[in-house]
Amino acid sequence: MDVKSVLEQVQRGAMSVADAQRYFDRKAFEDMGYAKIDTYREIRSGFPEVVYCAGKPDAYLQAIYQKIAAEQGEVFGTRATEAQYELVRQVLPAVVYDPVARTLKVERAAKKRIGCIAVCTAGTADIPVAEEAAQTAEFFGSHVERIYDVGVSGLHRLLARTELLQQANCVVAVAGMEGALASVIGGLVRNPVIAVPTSVGYGASFHGVSALLTMINSCANCVSVVNIDNGYGAGYIATQINRLAVGGRQE
Repeated sequence: MDVKSVLEQVQRGAMSVADAQRYFDRKAFEDMGYAKIDTYREIRSGFPEVVYCAGKPDAYLQAIYQKIAAEQGEVFGTRATEAQYELVRQVLPAVVYDPVARTLKVERAAKKRIGCIAVCTAGTADIPVAEEAAQTAEFFGSHVERIYDVGVSGLHRLLARTELLQQANCVVAVAGMEGALASVIGGLVRNPVIAVPTSVGYGASFHGVSALLTMINSCANCVSVVNIDNGYGAGYIATQINRLAVGGRQE
């Protein structure tokens, strides 16, 4: 159960003020020994804790998913494997796995998604990182438009979607190779561009370092950069920008 659900239940009369107070007075984190579940993260930052699945021992991962799902009513994880999905499904049958984005989630139904974030890729090989960004933003309540395979080797493909790019509250530009896509998009829009370098490319791309350096050195003033292959980080920041933009318009 999350903060919004508690407040809505109090408003409907389905939960007493005393029960709501007990919810907010609970411990700031749940100490499981090998993990400390940050139960106050959503109250503190507006976003619940997310699980980075890679490298976690099987029993720990199962227990962490169970705990967060029980506390929040949903749980989102990144960099999961098929084997980890099968493992978590034993204790949470509703869990959903995406083998492209490698996300592992239990999500509440009928979630409202606000605003607009455009997630773009230079090539099809960049889609796994882009999908991590897109699904992160969607899990956190943002509407996402996907614009894939619009790299600079065929610039007309990107220009055909200029109107959508300019309407989005922010753009996530995912690219490997030389990483030029972010700069090109940055020259077309007035809203923030979050550049995500990927490790896609041949030898001199240095597993994404070449794209990273291109993006950091972009002359497009609206471009900021996250780490190589960090789709999750881009989706998180994009959601923060999107929420601020929607809130601004509503005022």
